[in-house]
Amino acid sequence: MTSRELVVDTLEFRGPARVPRQLWTLPWAEMTWPAELAALRARFPDDIVSSPAFLREPPRTEGEEYEPGVFVDEWGCRFENAQRGIIGQVKEPRLRDWSGLDGLRVPRERLTVDLAEVDGFCAASGAFVLAKTGARPFELLQSLRGPENLYVDLAERPKGLFRLIDAVHAFFREEMELWASTEVDALVFADDWGGQTGLLVAPGLWRELFKPLYREYVEIAHRNGKYAFMHSDGHIAAILPDLVEIGLDALNAQIFCMDVAEIGRRFAGKLTFWGEVDRQRLLPSGTPAEVAAAVGEVHRALWRGGGAIAQCEFGPGARPENVAAVFEAWEALTRPAM
Repeated sequence: MTSRELVVDTLEFRGPARVPRQLWTLPWAEMTWPAELAALRARFPDDIVSSPAFLREPPRTEGEEYEPGVFVDEWGCRFENAQRGIIGQVKEPRLRDWSGLDGLRVPRERLTVDLAEVDGFCAASGAFVLAKTGARPFELLQSLRGPENLYVDLAERPKGLFRLIDAVHAFFREEMELWASTEVDALVFADDWGGQTGLLVAPGLWRELFKPLYREYVEIAHRNGKYAFMHSDGHIAAILPDLVEIGLDALNAQIFCMDVAEIGRRFAGKLTFWGEVDRQRLLPSGTPAEVAAAVGEVHRALWRGGGAIAQCEFGPGARPENVAAVFEAWEALTRPAM
């Protein structure tokens, strides 16, 4: 069975031969634990991979994204970074007021994808391939306007806000359609909607302004025979029913910020949880035994002959032995009986 078949059987709850896996890393891990990371990748190869972007024209950026200093992304957002190996923060919003909206430059270089190269990559890979789509409307709005300005915008509803949402969404929709024409298996979008204990905005506001955007992304995926994958950090329990309703196939979420057992009672068998294991406490400070116990908790709550992917993030502070314990535990729990 290929990696792609494992993932599809998991998404369709068809009892895969084993749980599929994927390790996320930040450059921090590559810089801090290079030998250990290489050993982990050799021992637990990914079943899910992302296609390279294969752009004919490189995006217009300045600086190095994961190095100390200033990095300007393709939208013109200026990030300041103090720590090597992670991304920085936007300190000066690109759109301080709405006078600059007409001059906002959309990074159309991201649409110069060499489709034949993507299809060749997919054909040569036995893995389940994710598109290099970058749809993240809420996060991009925060970068362009600054978080404080954006939250005021969401309360006051100036016309500029809706023009900006429309421009951002139109671009992401075009990018989704482009990648949907390739041989990738899934389209991906992401937005961090949760704080530590709840949603960053009122659920009603989220449903009014942002749920329709995500519904369109899922519809584009399904109309073209692709799966739809989403990432969102934080406590997002309030919108899980909505994500199920719009037909999302797989969600990467910080389920340990929420109640894992309750998530299982409400959503097991309805949505595949694309990881993860607690990277705030367990991966940096727990023991391998505690990590294995956490994986067992996820398995009991979510595994229904599918519906979960062995995924975790090797990021700042995480210990390589704890990352290994994630995949060891999943492998033991979903190994076929002899």
